[in-house]
Amino acid sequence: MQQEDLFCLGWPTVMSYLRIATHPSVFDRPLTPGEAMANIETLQNLPHTRFLAEEEGFWNIYRELTAKVLTRGNLVPDAHLAALLRQHGVKKLYTHDRDFLKFPFLDVSDPLV
Repeated sequence: MQQEDLFCLGWPTVMSYLRIATHPSVFDRPLTPGEAMANIETLQNLPHTRFLAEEEGFWNIYRELTAKVLTRGNLVPDAHLAALLRQHGVKKLYTHDRDFLKFPFLDVSDPLV
């Protein structure tokens, strides 16, 4: 990452982390809510990290994206994140989830390959 690059996280992704990291059915020893929140706060305190939230006009962007991609079931949270990224001008997404390839404005890179 170059010095001027930002690491952006959408709040839906952060909330999913909290849900999964603290879930006793996912981990034998899940994190406590306090431990998981401390991890998030560590990220928040990094100088090149930004947390993205919906702003005025978000719904219009979501509707525009989902008019072009049949959005239902598991694709709903992906479309939510894609619309959030678009609203904030984020074009690069690192993910192993191939569903994001359905959103042509995103430059999707799989960090696991």
